[in-house]
Amino acid sequence: MARAHRHKDRRARRRGREKPRRPLRTALAVGLSLAVLTGAGAGWAYLRLGGNIDTFGADGISDHRPSSAALGQNVLVIGSDSRSGENSSLGGGEGEAGRSDTAFLLHVHADGKHAVAVSIPRDTLVEIPACKLPDGSWTKPRQQAMFNAAFSVGETPEGNPACTQNTVEKLTGLRVDHTVVVDFQGFAALTEAVGGVRVCLPADIHQGDLDPNRSTPGKRVFRKGVQEVQGQAALDYVRLRHGVGDGSDIGRIKRQQAFVGALVKKVREDGLTPTRLLPLADAATRSLTVDPGLGSADRLISFAMSLKNVELDDTRFVTVPWRYEGARVAVVQPEADALWAALRADRPLDEPESGTGKDKSEGEEEEEEVDGAGIAVAVANGTTVTGLAARAAEALSAHGFTVTGTSTAPEQGATSTVVHHGPGDREAAATAARLFPGARLAASPDPGVRVTVGQEYADAPSPGAAPKPSKAPGEGARSAADDICSDLSYG
Repeated sequence: MARAHRHKDRRARRRGREKPRRPLRTALAVGLSLAVLTGAGAGWAYLRLGGNIDTFGADGISDHRPSSAALGQNVLVIGSDSRSGENSSLGGGEGEAGRSDTAFLLHVHADGKHAVAVSIPRDTLVEIPACKLPDGSWTKPRQQAMFNAAFSVGETPEGNPACTQNTVEKLTGLRVDHTVVVDFQGFAALTEAVGGVRVCLPADIHQGDLDPNRSTPGKRVFRKGVQEVQGQAALDYVRLRHGVGDGSDIGRIKRQQAFVGALVKKVREDGLTPTRLLPLADAATRSLTVDPGLGSADRLISFAMSLKNVELDDTRFVTVPWRYEGARVAVVQPEADALWAALRADRPLDEPESGTGKDKSEGEEEEEEVDGAGIAVAVANGTTVTGLAARAAEALSAHGFTVTGTSTAPEQGATSTVVHHGPGDREAAATAARLFPGARLAASPDPGVRVTVGQEYADAPSPGAAPKPSKAPGEGARSAADDICSDLSYG
């Protein structure tokens, strides 16, 4: 506790004299920390590393959580975009409140031979559930909020990792076993300690690409092609957005995933000796804040060592299925649900779901077509399952219905799906109800057709109740063994 207070006092003094700089995107710092820790299993490191580890309180983690019966383990990794301490001089964000800039959910399969990291863009529109404030009170749930806002709930310098964990569990239906927060104070030293990381750029990059407010391109910072970066150059590379691809944050995620993959490959190939390993592990743990379950060197190293048998080809990186919604990012269904379902089942992303591909000649009847042409329907989510109204809306649209809007029902404890209809709209309501097995019709004095989906639809939607994913969960994934010059951005 005393050490934590000393850290906070030191950070407070630094904040008074440091100038804010542009935010640094920190997924790569996360990868550095995890990659370094995979080799830090020797007992001689325990005491040294244990003295570096900070923990956050778990009292803000929700009591309403997904089941813990899932196979494998899930670790939420949050990149903190804070200017506290030395972070400002390395590109931390402005302001006193801790903010998250990059996050991914790492699923380590039960076989210990596969792992997948799912990136969640910071601008993704999600439901932020109730979260604990510093004064002990809890917030009300927020709909259609930006994902990175969860970390800032309470506006404290250290951020709110528990709130982000609650949000991820709500989004995915997966129980998060551990949460790790990473800042980037030690990032430059880490990249120098490994002797640099190979990256690839599709074009020359100039100072103006790092700072779009410049009036001139400035000097060349990176040349086109393959090169190694470390220290400040590595920082510049990972915060680079403009001048490459479509200039988006999501495009930058692709490059950060490639960077982490290259880093993991470098650490594995180098076969680091204890003499070189200790400084790396020391710097990595200095940049971590973890949940109490990982708050000791032996627990943290035990987790890291669980990754040692995951080969490069089986270390996968994907981004949650997404589309632009104005300036923000929306989660695409049913592709996202298929991804979460694969992880819940501990199924590798390139392995088909069991029971698929059956021949209809084996007794399966052809599904009767539902034609919703000319029928307008409003959809409401009568449950606490995030994205259920959107999923139902896509199912209706796929069958020709015109969806006039989606919303959250005033009451969210519905078990079955109810299709309300106004005078003269019963036939249209009955047509819509065919997409929701077990749905009941209910007359209403208000005109039109309104579907309120219930928990039964969330738990066991029929094959025809929602469109099949247009992409397999693993489609578009990259591995740590992939060519570092491939698939680095959009556009």
